[in-house]
Amino acid sequence: MTAFDDVQAALRETPRQWVVTGGAGFIGSNLVEALLRLDQSVVALDDFSLGRPANLDEVEALVSRDQWARLRFVKGDIRDPVVCRRVCEGAEIVLHEAAQGSVPRSLEMPLAYHENNVTGHLNMLLGAREAGVTRFVYASSSSVYGDHSGLPKREAELGHCLSPYAATKRIDELYADVVGRAYGLATIGLRYFNVFGPRQDPAGAYAAVIPKWIASMLAGEPVYINGTGETSRDFCYVQNVVQANLLAATTENDAALGEVYNVAVNRRTTLNELFAMLRDRLAHDRPALAALTPTYRDFRAGDVLHSEADIGKAENLLGYRPTHSIERGLDEALSWYEKSLATPARGRA
Repeated sequence: MTAFDDVQAALRETPRQWVVTGGAGFIGSNLVEALLRLDQSVVALDDFSLGRPANLDEVEALVSRDQWARLRFVKGDIRDPVVCRRVCEGAEIVLHEAAQGSVPRSLEMPLAYHENNVTGHLNMLLGAREAGVTRFVYASSSSVYGDHSGLPKREAELGHCLSPYAATKRIDELYADVVGRAYGLATIGLRYFNVFGPRQDPAGAYAAVIPKWIASMLAGEPVYINGTGETSRDFCYVQNVVQANLLAATTENDAALGEVYNVAVNRRTTLNELFAMLRDRLAHDRPALAALTPTYRDFRAGDVLHSEADIGKAENLLGYRPTHSIERGLDEALSWYEKSLATPARGRA
């Protein structure tokens, strides 16, 4: 059995009290689903600025009636410290996912990103501390590596941040470290690399590349690649992220606390390769897509050329073992994407 198998078995034996911020969002709703399937009691916080009620409707359809009854939803904003303190009351573990998440949008709205990602993060840390929460796991980002050119990315080797979004996530790590040291709150940060999977929203000009491209292909719209297409990313299926969160939330390894970890699969995939993977899978039922080619345009400001994670630290200290390669993740998620995205796409990736 893996460490994750052990964690799931232990949680089924002894349910715990959880808070998931951003619980109606992409990653947050997948965490809510996983916890409910393990018969946990969950408070989900979301203001629906990015999260969607439909995501929770989908979770309700996937769990039992008894499991769904263990969820309490709170509509609220992490920028309000009173809300943050209130949702943490009685909780043992906080999984903090709520944030604004687009690099280009952060360049247009830096103050809004600071208010949500920094002030909101600190509100949750202090609310958790005041409520006596025992573990605080939060979402960071691979963007904190900035212009550091070394590959694979190792947690201790950072460059200069290239966007306000990246800066907010780096500040989040610093605040978590300070609150942990000053007040004794056990924190763990997870640096997500390019996460994909069910309930990922394709709408808007800043949507993630995989759902955006699938939506464009299904709608017969052009698929745009920024740069030459040889830009590469470490694409990580959302179930790997769920695993990392639950391992971080329950680890009994004291050496693992107060740290940040890469969450990915330690593999680079170029955008050209990704385009071919998506096109070829969709072309099975839509032969006309087999001849589709992308349209190239200028590289986007604030982006990095290459990203690949060294996941050794998470493997050694948390017992993290990613179960899904990009191929397995796409195969597992494709039917959801096709069902959910088979409408004309808005904007372009």
